[in-house]
This record gives sequence, C-alpha cells and structure tokens, in this order.
Amino acid sequence: MWEKLVKLYRKYEEIVNYLIAGVLTTIVSLAVYYGCVLTFLNPEDAFELQAANVISWVLAVAFAYGINRSFVFKSKSENRFTEAVRFVGSRVTTLLMDMAVMYVFVTLLGGNDKIGKLISQVVVMAGNYLLSKLFVFKKAKD
Repeated sequence: MWEKLVKLYRKYEEIVNYLIAGVLTTIVSLAVYYGCVLTFLNPEDAFELQAANVISWVLAVAFAYGINRSFVFKSKSENRFTEAVRFVGSRVTTLLMDMAVMYVFVTLLGGNDKIGKLISQVVVMAGNYLLSKLFVFKKAKD
C-alpha cells in the first residue's frame, strides 16, 4: 500500500505539494484576516474589510513565495528578484479577484464575511497555481 501511495505522490508531486503549500498559505491568510477583524478592524466597514484583506494578503504572499519557490516548484532560478517580481505581480492579480469576491459577496449581497473569505480563497488558490505554473516558475531560462 505504501508503495502505491509513494508512486502516486511522485506522479502528482507538484500538485500535491501545491495543495499542501496552498493550505498552509490559506491558514496564514485566514489567521491574519480573522485576527484583524476580531481585534482592531470592523468588517462591516467596507474600507476596514478591504484593509484586513490586504494585510492578510501581504503576509500570505511573503510566506507563499518562499514555500512555492523551494517546496512546490523547486525553482533553481538565480534571478530571484525577477522571479519575486513575477510572483508578486501574479498575486496582485489574484488579490484583485479576492477583493472582487469579497466586495460582491459581503458588501453587495450582505453575506457573512467569514464565509465570503473561504469562498474567495478557493478562487484565489486556483488562480495562483495557474499563474505560478505558467508565468512565475516556468521551466525556461531567465
């Protein structure tokens, strides 16, 4: 049985590692977001809701770059600056997606911000993988 699991892991290693990294990054993002809205920011205020979202994003992106570079995509790029700029740029794209989901679900539809954040994270995780795979950590010469 262990041999089958190891074989499956090796076959889908990048995706499995991405899911692990994504879960860890999501935990960082959610912990920071909930910490903000449960202590000093009011999620019922549209500006403070987005402030909590951005703070959680910044810390999650910093964490995600390191774990994606080393654990998921095993980047060997020597040009870390360009790679980091690409990574942050792709994450800005998904931040805008995150903000849009939160705005529509919470501000326009009056939904619960905690549930909206969970829904948003699913959308963001899929977008992040595609952008990282195709744009940031592509196996091409930098």
